[in-house]
Amino acid sequence: MAGHARVAAILGPTNTGKTHYAIDRMLGYRTGMIGLPLRLLAREVYDKIVAARGPSVVALVTGEERIVPPRAQYWVCTVEAMPEGMGCDFVGIDEIQLCADPERGHVFTDRLLRMRGQHETLFMGSDTMRGTIASLVQGVEFVRRERMSQLTYTGSKKISRLQPRTAIVGFSVENVYAIAELLRRQKGGAAVVMGALSPRTRNAQVDLYQNGEVDFLVATDAIGMGLNLDINHVAFSSLTKFDGRRMRPLMPNELAQIAGRAGRGMSNGTFGVTGEASPISEEVEEAITNHRFTPLRKLNWRNADLRFGSIDTLIASLEASPNDELLVKAREADDLQALKALSAVAEVQARASDPKSVQLLWDVCRIPDFRGISHAEHAGLLEVIYGHLHQRGAIPDDFLGRQVDRIDRTDGDIDTLSKRLAYIRTWTYVAQRKAWVHDESHWREQTRAVEDRLSDALHERLTQRFVDRRTSVLLRRLKQKEALLAEVNDKGEVTVEGEFVGRLEGFRFRQDKDATGQEAKTLKTASMQALAPHFHLRADRFYNAPDTEMDYTEQGGLMWGDQAVGKLTAGDDPLKPRVVAFVDEEAGADVGQKVQRRLQHFIDRKIAALFEPLINLQKDETLNGLARGFAFRMVEAMGLLPRADVADDVKALDQDARGMLRKHGIRFGQFTVFMPLLLKPAPTRLRLVLWSLSKNLDEFPEAPPPGLVTVRNMPGTPAEYYMVAGYRAAGERAIRIDMLERLADLLRAQDSRGGFEANPDMLSITGLTLDQFADLMSGLGYKAEKAERQKVRAVDAVMPEDAASVEPVIVTDEPAPTPDTPVMDTAREDAAPGATAAPADAPEAADVPEAAEAMTDDGVAPVVDAPEEVPAEAPVPTNSETEIDPGAAPDAALAGPETEVFYTFTWRGNRPDRQPRRDGGKGRRDAAKPQGERPQGDRPRGKGKPKGKGQPPRDAGKKTFEARPPKKEKPIDPDNPFAAALMGLKTKD
Repeated sequence: MAGHARVAAILGPTNTGKTHYAIDRMLGYRTGMIGLPLRLLAREVYDKIVAARGPSVVALVTGEERIVPPRAQYWVCTVEAMPEGMGCDFVGIDEIQLCADPERGHVFTDRLLRMRGQHETLFMGSDTMRGTIASLVQGVEFVRRERMSQLTYTGSKKISRLQPRTAIVGFSVENVYAIAELLRRQKGGAAVVMGALSPRTRNAQVDLYQNGEVDFLVATDAIGMGLNLDINHVAFSSLTKFDGRRMRPLMPNELAQIAGRAGRGMSNGTFGVTGEASPISEEVEEAITNHRFTPLRKLNWRNADLRFGSIDTLIASLEASPNDELLVKAREADDLQALKALSAVAEVQARASDPKSVQLLWDVCRIPDFRGISHAEHAGLLEVIYGHLHQRGAIPDDFLGRQVDRIDRTDGDIDTLSKRLAYIRTWTYVAQRKAWVHDESHWREQTRAVEDRLSDALHERLTQRFVDRRTSVLLRRLKQKEALLAEVNDKGEVTVEGEFVGRLEGFRFRQDKDATGQEAKTLKTASMQALAPHFHLRADRFYNAPDTEMDYTEQGGLMWGDQAVGKLTAGDDPLKPRVVAFVDEEAGADVGQKVQRRLQHFIDRKIAALFEPLINLQKDETLNGLARGFAFRMVEAMGLLPRADVADDVKALDQDARGMLRKHGIRFGQFTVFMPLLLKPAPTRLRLVLWSLSKNLDEFPEAPPPGLVTVRNMPGTPAEYYMVAGYRAAGERAIRIDMLERLADLLRAQDSRGGFEANPDMLSITGLTLDQFADLMSGLGYKAEKAERQKVRAVDAVMPEDAASVEPVIVTDEPAPTPDTPVMDTAREDAAPGATAAPADAPEAADVPEAAEAMTDDGVAPVVDAPEEVPAEAPVPTNSETEIDPGAAPDAALAGPETEVFYTFTWRGNRPDRQPRRDGGKGRRDAAKPQGERPQGDRPRGKGKPKGKGQPPRDAGKKTFEARPPKKEKPIDPDNPFAAALMGLKTKD
């Protein structure tokens, strides 16, 4: 080396332009070489020099990558891969303070002591190296460079509160992934940079950060080694790290090296810690901000003068101690551990019998342990490689091909792809070694291609896992302050800039459920900004929509098609509820008011249409006095009043007042005063909603299914609900009030004191079985006595000739039904006959005009379905004269008498207006009113004249019957098939 060659140490804190200065100096010479601490940084510098001078004169040499053009002038290398003896005009070593690193320090120390350029040598690093460099390097020139921006400590902040353009530093892969996952949920995503990544993956991740797709970077301490990024703030997630042997706290100069990445050029930077790390002490903070650190007193060293006479000689030379007090022997590195492990293998000992074989063994041992599985696994792989190289001179193509093909797969998750990248790096390193493979260019291209494919797949997986592209796209467009393009399809799905963000339900935006934290806020901001015009357009369309597109639910909700747009709330009047519109605040007050007005118009018109009889009753000014007061009560009760509650008011009404009320459709029934038109399903459904609103119920009861005459009486259900629904509870079931009044008309014609049985009309009206009807009657105040009697069967119509002369004997104690007697076999109301008129001596169950009205002014005759528990066919009435089974054999008809069950109903004296009991009405009297107060018509009386003065009391004893003379032959019903068959037999005789 010429005596006038310059040796200089360019020292100072980060962001002083030291590396940029060295590159400029190198390019000023014809040839040059620069050593960098990381493969990633070497690739960055290589790309920069290629951009300046072209790829034909620039070489890149790292452990896994070797690009050496034939006319290479400038060499960019990792420090370990710097070739010796090149005789370059310029030599530069970056981050020279790594001489003190426990793992790699001996390599940097060796370059400090032995690597020189022909004309200039530069060492770039921290001020802490000034003393040791001055002592170890003669004639060195020191150049101090000051930081171009200030660095400030901001303390501790939660990750969720960190500002954009922040780098968060972790010291393990698990920690980096956990932070990146948290940032994806809260901030839209983060780029991930680690030293173990391939340059291709690392560059792709850095591009995500640099072009603004993500605002956060999560990295290991690799970013402290000269990576130049647009970082405003550096946050430490921990102040300790595992150095390969133990957990230790980071030194102030190490923290400063990483924190110094914040701020670039003339831009100031800040640093701090996250909530998971302990705060930085004031002494360390002051040292970092003022760039003053304890000087390095000792440098790691390992003997570079190696002897290859034998394995033992090589190990001894590697373990030699330094002879300078500033140097300390480096701890045992991975390559020395591998050498000692292989030296214990007999086959390796036999092969390494000469200096050339020992040197080859050492070169194999220097293959880095990229896989990081275990020392034993790594040593086993090195043994196989050494065996091939020693025996064949090169690794066989078929063996290497199998190893590469096994790795060449891009499926799997991040961990799987990372392991494959680590494996391929081993074979990439092998392929870069001269003469280790037969076709060097082929295997270098092959391993490089596999690494690129794995790198691209890993970048894709990292982006999928840690970057929400939807949020990042929206954030970028929001920063650009441009109008966002939103679209809403016919399903209500909202996309902003092509990204799905949620659904528009009515006038409320339902954000995608996957979004949380900051991501959700970003989506909300972007979506509302884009949806503003859509809200106004939709409000206009809704305001002009017909009422047929709207409806209300049984829980008081207001629907536009299948979308909820509002709800009903109680108003001052049950018939005038208020409306609350479901409109997002971001849609604006104009949209909210327009939607609310339209909904109020809809519900007002709906009430006016369905409750027209009540509205007309309320507006009738001709009503006065008691009639007007009674009309007020009807409107207040929404058209249904239990008669017991207004018995005195009804009694006080004269016939003129009642006539005026009847003109409005009011019926004065025995049990209920009601308006038949309001019993239809639509008014009933709305009435229940309005009643629930007035009662401030949390959950509204549903309306009974349309058309059912009776429904099940559910335990715990208040009687008021059944009245509002248009039913009256009686026993196990509740019967519709209009059908109850029909039944009451039939009951007034019966002997309620002497007892009567249910006739077909009664069963047909109610649609119940005999047992169910008995329970219903018990709930209405009747006593139901169950009994059995003999049932005689008639002889089958088809008989043998020898039995043709036998006349069937029909025994009965009841008069035969006439041909006009209706026999109903269905539970549907449309099959019921007209109400039977009460006889002249019927009791005053209701006033006579009312009774006549109940029989003739029936304004409701809907077609109804049988309740779910009732069979399709009603049972044959129990008071029929005879029952004939047409499918029974003649022998079965004569086999013997059978029995049938029947009920006898008598009036118990209970008021029919009392709340029915589930025990059939047995027990104490109704305590609602004092005894002796009995409203008119509360006790049905039998046929015949009512008792009066001077009439003897009725015999309270048991009735007796006597035998009757034989009955005259009854006329045969021509409509009865069995009777017709009997008549045919008689004619034949």
